[in-house]
Amino acid sequence: MHKTGYFTHPSCRRHEMGAGHPECPERLDAIQDRLLISGMLAVLESHEAPAADAEQLALAHGHGYIDTIDRMHKNLAFEHVQTGRAYAAIDPDTSMNLHSWQAALHAAGAAIAATDAVMAGELENAFCAVRPPGHHACRDRAMGFCIFNNVAIAARHALEHHGLQRVAIVDFDVHHGNGTEDIVSNDPRILMVGFFQHPHYPYSGADGHADNILNVPVPAYTKGDAVRALVQSQWLPRLQAFAPEMIFISAGFDAHRDDDLGQMGLVEADYAWITQQLKDVARTYAKGRIVSSLEGGYNLRALGRSVEAHLRVLADV
Repeated sequence: MHKTGYFTHPSCRRHEMGAGHPECPERLDAIQDRLLISGMLAVLESHEAPAADAEQLALAHGHGYIDTIDRMHKNLAFEHVQTGRAYAAIDPDTSMNLHSWQAALHAAGAAIAATDAVMAGELENAFCAVRPPGHHACRDRAMGFCIFNNVAIAARHALEHHGLQRVAIVDFDVHHGNGTEDIVSNDPRILMVGFFQHPHYPYSGADGHADNILNVPVPAYTKGDAVRALVQSQWLPRLQAFAPEMIFISAGFDAHRDDDLGQMGLVEADYAWITQQLKDVARTYAKGRIVSSLEGGYNLRALGRSVEAHLRVLADV
């Protein structure tokens, strides 16, 4: 029986970075509400995500960086008691509150647990409704709302702990997944393919030279028909030649035409179509195994509708 998992954790709702920050807890509310209203939530197999441990984080991050984030969390907790301080800045766009450490552990843990369940055959595929997102988090640096690189950790977990030889990471966020590229570049076991608006934050990706990375920069105002054409002409041949044994998706929905953090023109039907192409590749080469994890998407209504479209394809409904 086809089953799609839905992994999340309450701590992911408690992480927040201050009033007006676009990467806000309401993003998860918008997804949950849309899935509930549409009846999709009843179709999915819901799981509460466990926390990743330091050894699992170290699949993609240096121990010194992990210790730094842990220490920042402990210092913030101490200062909160002493002075009421609520936030600690990690980078210009990214900060922690008292719940961010646990949220980041559970976000990574969701992707790992989803990988385990899919590898065990308990689920065909899974979606992780988690935050903070991950694809800007480099090996030794937080960036762009991201603390730990959830998808890179899960991909390495599939290789190291489940004995897979080839996995693919697909990134359709409007922003280049620079952190993922930093972590997986020149790892021949991992093929990373992505498109992203260029030039645009984080102003990288157009000059990559690693053999295992296929970046497709596109200009602002690119619409769905052009994206579908590049998926067919560039992504799919590389994915088919690589024959991945599992596919991981950095599922950012900020290339939607209604999203103010990008200037691309995708709509829900485009996300459904892309998901179907990836699902076809997964069923041909990877026994259908897909783990998708939330990245961007900041227009709340568009985000809810787009995740629903993505999940309808994953769940065959």
